[in-house]
Amino acid sequence: MTYRNPAPTVDLIIEMGDRPHRPIVLIERLNEPFGWALPGGFVDYGEAVETAAVREAAEETGLTVTLVEQFHVYSDPSRDARKHTISIVFLATATGTPQAGDDAQGLAVFNPWEVPTNLCFDHDRILRDYWQYRHYGLRPRL
Repeated sequence: MTYRNPAPTVDLIIEMGDRPHRPIVLIERLNEPFGWALPGGFVDYGEAVETAAVREAAEETGLTVTLVEQFHVYSDPSRDARKHTISIVFLATATGTPQAGDDAQGLAVFNPWEVPTNLCFDHDRILRDYWQYRHYGLRPRL
């Protein structure tokens, strides 16, 4: 019997703690779908999601992050057109100078009012939820 299960992924909202307004890091994707995205990726077999988050941050941004908290889980089957994924999103902090690596063709640090509109997947929703949480303490609704 063959089972079809969603693929587990992680995404990170990395706040740059050494800069005013604690801007966040976004990568410009090298592969389809093209556009801006939160750093993240697939969880490897046998890997804890926390380990995957730290690994993906290092691979895509060159940053050593400190995970602050598990923020929310996003699992809409249409969130990724390639296949059904479930993303565990972490809030993290870092200092230093991020650099694009791995699956990133570019990288930038954005204040909330500067975030580009061409975000991939459901990352616009994730960031809206994050800002509601940061400014008003409101957790995303299930």
